[in-house]
Amino acid sequence: MRLYIDIGNSNIHIGKGNGQIEKTYRFKTDQTKSGDEYHTLLAYLFEDVTAVIIASVVPQLNTAFKTFITKYFGITPVFVGPGIKTGVEIKTDYPQQVGADLGAAAAGAVATYHKNCVIIDMGTATTFTYVEKNVIKGVSITIGLDTSKQALVSGTSQLLQFEFEVPKKVLGTNTIEALNAGLLYGHAHQVMGFVEAIKRDYGNDDVAVIVTGGASQLIDSLLPEDYIIDDLLILRGLAAIYDKNKKALR
Repeated sequence: MRLYIDIGNSNIHIGKGNGQIEKTYRFKTDQTKSGDEYHTLLAYLFEDVTAVIIASVVPQLNTAFKTFITKYFGITPVFVGPGIKTGVEIKTDYPQQVGADLGAAAAGAVATYHKNCVIIDMGTATTFTYVEKNVIKGVSITIGLDTSKQALVSGTSQLLQFEFEVPKKVLGTNTIEALNAGLLYGHAHQVMGFVEAIKRDYGNDDVAVIVTGGASQLIDSLLPEDYIIDDLLILRGLAAIYDKNKKALR
């Protein structure tokens, strides 16, 4: 049994399985927690686990996770990074700057869906990654949906905290409806606009569009039906990456 761990800025998403994701768990990211504290929180997930692979964009937690997993379970976790085969080539100006999460998402997309993909990852930031013939050609990064909400509420004294709810119309008739309409429709149209711009710029309509990340479910109903919503994409990528490297890791 293996654990597939995606350490993001907002959440730690964990999958458990043996090549397939059988169970998933989600925890809030807390950079102040020590390795021992994470051990207390996550120890129950390690029953029957013999291998761990991690994609992390929070360097402060890498040591904490490596320490407690090695100390308490005798497993040396594999971190996605240089020297690890992903099945996806990165052709950008500085490939080392492409986050492990984006690499894992691309690996999951090409292994599961199509060699040509536009991947939208909706987390703390919303990222757009274009993959053509298993090669990452470029990335765009913009503010995430929940981050937009928090920035708007914290900077506007008359706005109260509110819960996201999919709007029935593009215009609201009260403040809460207007906020939901603006943020959710706005983000959905931003996603669709980016997808069309990427297709146009690269002259390629033969792409799978995959939307992932914690906020993806909020705009699912506002997106075209052929867009794929897959909240497990990074975990699927970690499973695919581990399989590509398991002989070398033994």
